[in-house]
Amino acid sequence: MSQATPITTAQPRSALWRTLCSTVALTFSLGAGQALAQQTIRFGAPLPLTGALAPEALKQQQGYDLWAEVVNKAGGIDVGGKKMKVEIVYTDYQSNTPRAVQAAEKLISQEKVDFLFSPFGSGAAKAASTVSERYGVPTIASTASSSQVYDQGYKFLFGTFTPNDTLTTPLTDIVRKTAPNVKRVAILARNDLFPLAIAQEMEKSAKARGLELVLFEKYAINTMDHSSALAQVKAAKPDWIFATGYINDLVLIKKQMGDQRIEAPVVTMIAGPAYQEFIDAAGAGAENISSAAWWHPAAQYKGTDIFGTTANYVKLFTEKYKGVPDYAQASASVSGALFQMAIEKAGSLDKNKVRDALAAMDAVTFWGPVKFGSTGQITSLEPPVFQIQGGKAVVVFPAAIKQGDFKLGVK
Repeated sequence: MSQATPITTAQPRSALWRTLCSTVALTFSLGAGQALAQQTIRFGAPLPLTGALAPEALKQQQGYDLWAEVVNKAGGIDVGGKKMKVEIVYTDYQSNTPRAVQAAEKLISQEKVDFLFSPFGSGAAKAASTVSERYGVPTIASTASSSQVYDQGYKFLFGTFTPNDTLTTPLTDIVRKTAPNVKRVAILARNDLFPLAIAQEMEKSAKARGLELVLFEKYAINTMDHSSALAQVKAAKPDWIFATGYINDLVLIKKQMGDQRIEAPVVTMIAGPAYQEFIDAAGAGAENISSAAWWHPAAQYKGTDIFGTTANYVKLFTEKYKGVPDYAQASASVSGALFQMAIEKAGSLDKNKVRDALAAMDAVTFWGPVKFGSTGQITSLEPPVFQIQGGKAVVVFPAAIKQGDFKLGVK
């Protein structure tokens, strides 16, 4: 529908007439917008497109865009027998959590999105969830694993990552079985919700298996010089170095470890090594670094979502972006697919009905089996553990998708 054309005349109009014309034009414009909105389902996506977390944001955007493209090529989402296209509305919150909350508010109250994807990471997702809960907007967090995000008693928040201990427990089991002489653990953690939470889970997992924690050091967000903390790590003489943070943090830490010639039989980093960009940046220094994530392209799931199989998802992603997807991109894509499945199950865009369909979800997707627990956090996945070997991420657990054996580094 075309926009209203303003009435023009060579003669000046009275104030009343100008007001009347403006009112008619505005009403017509609003009517056109409403008619358009009825044909499109709008999804809000606040992302840190600039700032320190921009590399992670790009991955999420790729995942969302791929899902939207596949859905729209298929005609859209079936809403009670009517096909509706999808639109993703992005907002950059510049890697700043308070701005992420503002972005979520704007997307819901001003942009009038129907549904919301959470901001990146556990900290921003938790902060912004207060907004979507207040408005009653179903929200899927595609990059939030910390239990603190989901322990608020909210009804409208769902997450595609299992709790942090589902990563640290298999890691410690593998190391204990493979290297019984590894006994001393040093932890270096970014002081941010997800990195700190998973470091704390690592501490619990290590102590539960008889390992000795010789150091637990936190570093501030945006730290550029880790030399002091790494000197403490070196002095502690650990057998296992466990570092957490985001990709830029961990690339820097690995480089500065090399500068100080810090080595250990086991070096684990979460979450950077899941990304090819980390492997490329660290080069030979990435060899034998272990990690864990919530998905790996080696998985072989056959699902009922729009992508169908893991192999098909990887194929479509590779064709579009000329690279292999990692868990961050896949999680964004499955978040869209889950919304699609819930909307089609509900047969409606009614927010409460879609929320109920998400809560009752019990399905297999290319991402894996999806079933949300009572808090909204997924409980049905078995995250893979992998290690960089020969410049590639090689899965060492679980057995169903295992590609190689765990190896020790040289001290």
